[in-house]
Amino acid sequence: MVLFGNTLYYPGCLAKIKLNYIAKNYEKILTQLGIPFITIKDIELCCGTPVRNAGYRQEFYDIIEKNKEIFDNQKITKIITNCPTCYRIFNEEYGIKTEHITQTIANNLSKLKKDYNGEKVTYHDPCSLRKEKIFDEPRDILKAVGFELIEMKRTKDQAMCCGAGGLLKANSPKIADRIAMLRLNQAMINKIITTCPLCYMHLKQNAKEVQVLELSEVLL
Repeated sequence: MVLFGNTLYYPGCLAKIKLNYIAKNYEKILTQLGIPFITIKDIELCCGTPVRNAGYRQEFYDIIEKNKEIFDNQKITKIITNCPTCYRIFNEEYGIKTEHITQTIANNLSKLKKDYNGEKVTYHDPCSLRKEKIFDEPRDILKAVGFELIEMKRTKDQAMCCGAGGLLKANSPKIADRIAMLRLNQAMINKIITTCPLCYMHLKQNAKEVQVLELSEVLL
């Protein structure tokens, strides 16, 4: 899908491949908000974070250079991504203006059309957004569509990891699952919304009595 403009919507690997409906949701949301963007999912690469986390520093920087070349060739001047990890690495390593999609949506709250009429939900802060101090935007979005937000026991800069980060889910899945259960038990309400595809997938896989949703699912 290619629309128009010099702003790239970059879904990240999970939303592009395994959770493709999330990427499709955000494309619809950006379109509804009237935000011009392009997608280049057929040629863009992973942001490189998993390679870096695995210790392959040179390969990580090789990926960055290849992506930079692709972005330059496509005349990309700005990136919007729904992946907190991609957002953080683009800001730290790529030297290109980047927004997490919650920042983009939070600047267009008046255009949101849903109304949940006071339904109670809680919000899980992803690690990379916590490190970037992106706390208010997702909460503002949830309130703008009519949710009553009931905070978790540990929240914002004190929030726990979901358990899947840093390749822990791949290398020590049982430990990752135990951490997920600890986090789920901190919910004060039985519906959790998050803005990270990895958090969403991992918490959902471990949730028994709690409904786990990704933000885009409640905005359409």
